[in-house]
Amino acid sequence: MASSLTAAPPSGSPLTDWLDFLERLHPKSMEFGLERIAEVRARLGLVPDFAIITVGGTNGKGSTCAFLESFLRYAGYRVGRYTSPHLLRYNERVLLNGREASDAELVRAFERVEAARAAVSLTYFEFGTLAAVLLFAEAGVDAAVLEVGLGGRLDAVNLFDADCAVLVSVGLDHMEYLGGTREAIGLEKAGIFRSGRPAIIADPDPPASVFAQARRVGAEAFLVDRDFGALPRQQDWTFWSLNGRRAGLPWPSLRGAFQLGNASAALMALETLRERLPVDMGAIRRGLVEVEMPGRVQVLPGRPVVVLDVAHNPHAAQRLCETLVRIPGARSLAVFAMLSDKDIAGVAQVFAHQVDCWFIAPLPGPRGVTLTRMHAALREAGVRAPVIACENVAAALRKAREEAQPDDKIAVFGSFLTVAAALASTHSHPG
Repeated sequence: MASSLTAAPPSGSPLTDWLDFLERLHPKSMEFGLERIAEVRARLGLVPDFAIITVGGTNGKGSTCAFLESFLRYAGYRVGRYTSPHLLRYNERVLLNGREASDAELVRAFERVEAARAAVSLTYFEFGTLAAVLLFAEAGVDAAVLEVGLGGRLDAVNLFDADCAVLVSVGLDHMEYLGGTREAIGLEKAGIFRSGRPAIIADPDPPASVFAQARRVGAEAFLVDRDFGALPRQQDWTFWSLNGRRAGLPWPSLRGAFQLGNASAALMALETLRERLPVDMGAIRRGLVEVEMPGRVQVLPGRPVVVLDVAHNPHAAQRLCETLVRIPGARSLAVFAMLSDKDIAGVAQVFAHQVDCWFIAPLPGPRGVTLTRMHAALREAGVRAPVIACENVAAALRKAREEAQPDDKIAVFGSFLTVAAALASTHSHPG
């Protein structure tokens, strides 16, 4: 197996040194297959005795993980949550009972993984996954919620058998890795299903490959709108399943009508685990009201209204657009930046007739796209509104704020990097 030529940081090094080391550790940012990480896991003796809920899908994974953690935590359980990518700090990826893992905790876990891996080459995500599960084991959690990084079947998170798997949605994204059709992508994402264990399918129109995989492994499939679902009303909503109804639930604090689907998927997962992890109505109600997930239709304080969302594919863009329409505002301005391997025109097309002025910016790194290509993609998408080119996201947001009237609204979207840059600039220069 490949050995890294990069020496690990010495014991006691700060987290920043370790993250730099992880970036340089593997010659490629991703390498599919579970053999390498499985070998290191065996050396660590890492066999979790806590319940594991694995969440996969194209869109909605992060919010569904947030709901699961919130419900379980308010039910009194010790919960670990592992998600990616992060916005401002790596620590955001690993939550221990609602708090971010500290630098010291992460460094300690990284040191253990590094000592165990020897000559085995691990990617950034594989290394981080092992460290997160190590921390959950050390903390003695009752349950861990693990978000799939990419795909499912060969993702590092899938090294750990899920007591319940949740497939939130199947859309066209990461096609260069997962295949060019929903059937191919669905098969990869359904790789998190396990024999004799529940598989929650929250996509209302999943590809046939998802059901085929459930049958192949002998998973117990539960399909939204057939076996469970949400009944919205103006003031509240009802979750229903084959086991009955939970009525009078408050609307989630996460914005967007589509969040009921994510909340329902989380509740159905907990229904299947109720003998091991019972959750009462009080925990569900409080979990809905208190749940937090930065970067998902996140509204910043002040005026004009600024909405941040990590939407980076057409399906997520459609959900964001439907939500923005319901947010009052005279004009809609967009701060827009995407990566070169994403469907820029497809995302822009969703907003082509909804945005009155676009402020575009490049993103850093090799996957960044030029302003010329961004502008061409907007025109290809049918955008006829003014387009203003800016040097970076912070400058684009600053310019949009200057141009906006108090009763306008600004949407910042296109990538996790876009939202991260906007948040960083907001924290540096509030208002």
